[in-house]
Amino acid sequence: MSPTSCRKWTSTGLAAAFLVAVTMIGTQARADDHHSKTVEPAGSRAPGEPILAIVSLRSQRITVYGANGLILRSPVSSGQRGRETPAGIFSIIQKDADHYSNIYDDAYMPNMQRLTWSGIALHGGVVPRYPASHGCVRMPYHFAEQLFELTPIGLRIIVSPTDVAPTEIAHPILSLSKPDDSAVAAIRAAEAGDAVRKADEARRAAGVAFREATQAMVPVRIAENLKLRANMQLTAAETALASPLTAEARDQAERSKSETVARIAELDAQLEAAKARLQPKLDTLKSARQAALSAGNAQVTAAEAERQAARKEAPISVLISRKTQRLYVRQDFEPTFESPVTILDADRPIGTHVFTAMEKTNGSMRWSVVSLNTARGHSGASARRQSGGDNVRGVDPNQGDQEDAKSALDRIVISQDALERISWIAPRSSLIITDEALSSETGKGTDFVVLLSGEPQGGIKMRRRNPPETDAYYAPRERVPSWRPPFANPFSTW
Repeated sequence: MSPTSCRKWTSTGLAAAFLVAVTMIGTQARADDHHSKTVEPAGSRAPGEPILAIVSLRSQRITVYGANGLILRSPVSSGQRGRETPAGIFSIIQKDADHYSNIYDDAYMPNMQRLTWSGIALHGGVVPRYPASHGCVRMPYHFAEQLFELTPIGLRIIVSPTDVAPTEIAHPILSLSKPDDSAVAAIRAAEAGDAVRKADEARRAAGVAFREATQAMVPVRIAENLKLRANMQLTAAETALASPLTAEARDQAERSKSETVARIAELDAQLEAAKARLQPKLDTLKSARQAALSAGNAQVTAAEAERQAARKEAPISVLISRKTQRLYVRQDFEPTFESPVTILDADRPIGTHVFTAMEKTNGSMRWSVVSLNTARGHSGASARRQSGGDNVRGVDPNQGDQEDAKSALDRIVISQDALERISWIAPRSSLIITDEALSSETGKGTDFVVLLSGEPQGGIKMRRRNPPETDAYYAPRERVPSWRPPFANPFSTW
């Protein structure tokens, strides 16, 4: 081949490559634009506060629910074969708006919301409408940003093999909640604020008393120093008189002694007067310091009372495991209580059900339930309810699952002591009943993590679990996205 033909081939090849790159970038942009139009809002209704979110592995979508129903819905892309997103129960344990992966080639994962410390998360990414990730749940970039702003830490995330949705439910066990403690919490908050104000005032009063006592101490210190100098002069005069002196020198030494003695007497009077003026200041300072100490102790006590009252307004999570025959309680990602529990007919499966406290109305709590059925098989009433999809607002695919959920609640017998410990339920609290044991992912800085044992867990098994302080999945924010070549597969895995 001639050099001229080589140059022509090279030019032609570069032009073709450029056209391919532009075409692929345009295709990806159109795909992203198409996905952006698939996000389904809740209509004109105010979005409200999210209560839980459900990821359907079957339909490859995420749906966010509030106390009054659906808020948002969007397509997602879960883990591909061998790296499947684990089905189960999670919660948001960390958020990072500008996250990069240290596992997968510095991949950019914007608006990351972590579900496990081993690296399963929700984040923005390319969504090809089929499982394509390495275990995370990818969402369209704009939806990930919108969801990031909407969701709080601790929000319950359910990853279901099938299409499920929360349905409202009532049961005696779910009527545990004591009367609304918000009034008590408000009183404790007011008392804590008053204690802070009084402590500040007491500290300021102690400061004023200290300054006044310091000022009153100055005349005392001056008089003491002058008296010390006069005593030294008196000692010098007496020493001089004890030595041989001329008559004139003796007269002068005696006059000096006499004047010094008179000066000492005058300084004694000044010192006593200064001390008399100082003593009330010292007494006031002592009282002010004692008052400040008492006010500080009262502030600590009031703050603790406020904290305890506020805890009763914070969500708790209760988990009952048929496998371990125990009841566990967590709050603010910390274990608070654990006890044995009785499950009737314990050898028979009970299923996995997530009951969520939605809101208090007229002094009673409204509850919803999501019953998780595995994609590989169903039993009992669930076998007759294979969900074929649901519309945005009309059909509740798990309406019939209330039978299974109520049956599960009927089989639970909780001791009176445990009932007392969990009788204050706030909105967003949850009760989880499951055949499974707690996952090893449950630990420091997490809520309960439950994995469905009958489902693939490739996205979990391929990762090494890291504690929060040494998490290799977390990267600094100052890094910039790495450039990806235009010829790369736009749906390449992360």
